[in-house]
Amino acid sequence: MKSALITGITGQDGAYLANLLLNKGYKVYGLIARRTSAAMWRLQFLSIDNEVELLDGDLTDLSSLVRAIKAAKPVEIYNLGAQSFVGTSWQQTLLTVQSAGVGVLHILEAIRLTDPAIRFYQASSSEMFGLTQEPIQSETTPFHPRSPYGVAKLFGHWMTVNYRDSFNMFACSGILFNHESPIRGIEFVTRKVTDAVARIKLGKQKELRLGNVDAKRDWGFAGDYVEAMWLMLQQNKPDDYVVATGRTTTVRDMCKSAFEYVGLNYEDFVIIDPMLYRPTEVDTFLGNPAKAKKVLGWRAKTSLKALIQMMVDADLIRIENEQ
Repeated sequence: MKSALITGITGQDGAYLANLLLNKGYKVYGLIARRTSAAMWRLQFLSIDNEVELLDGDLTDLSSLVRAIKAAKPVEIYNLGAQSFVGTSWQQTLLTVQSAGVGVLHILEAIRLTDPAIRFYQASSSEMFGLTQEPIQSETTPFHPRSPYGVAKLFGHWMTVNYRDSFNMFACSGILFNHESPIRGIEFVTRKVTDAVARIKLGKQKELRLGNVDAKRDWGFAGDYVEAMWLMLQQNKPDDYVVATGRTTTVRDMCKSAFEYVGLNYEDFVIIDPMLYRPTEVDTFLGNPAKAKKVLGWRAKTSLKALIQMMVDADLIRIENEQ
């Protein structure tokens, strides 16, 4: 039985990836930083919390990564762990850089020191494009990050490329555009919207405050995107891939769709709050997934409308069951 180690296993992507790998017959290990009690609710949502084995470790502690790799003996490592909320990266810059940037170097070095044959996946981000240099972003689009998070991710991305080139390691980066699900963190705008829609529909909330509703994003379903991660590590040679839908939508239209699904008009409830604008904003993200489609045979299967409805339905159930 093949084994895989996932950092960030209790996050959205980690949970969906763990579920995918379990269904493919892997033994799945997850790295858990014991700073706080483990947030197991996402693994429980997918009913796999008893099927994964958790190991103590932290991306800021190289020795713990070496121990985890020796314990798991993985053939594949997926690095999904980081402080991943862009807005927080201005308030917790050092933490973001240590986890999303230097942490990548730590795990690459841990692999090199223990078993360089391990195949490695790095979760890169569309935030690396930042001030977009091209209207549609591909693997060759120049990077210009506009947040500490984007800068940290870019360090991790280039370090992955460097270890691949320097040590002949099978190291890939997936440049993932925004991807959402019913287990997305409440701090992210899509989940903030669907949670508010459900609460307003159920009479538990009266308004929804948002910042820049004219920002455009390329939104997909996390459950689709983790399949691309796995496919990258099944190829004959390592490479980097943009993972996206190739479609862009404004926050306003996404919000409108969510409210319409429950028979409400978003204009009656949404309030624009200037305090929620970011220090530096990225207006438009639109990914070109042509390479992933051609090489990996991957494409996004879930429409944004279906995704938003899935999220609203889950939030309605969750809120109805609240004490």
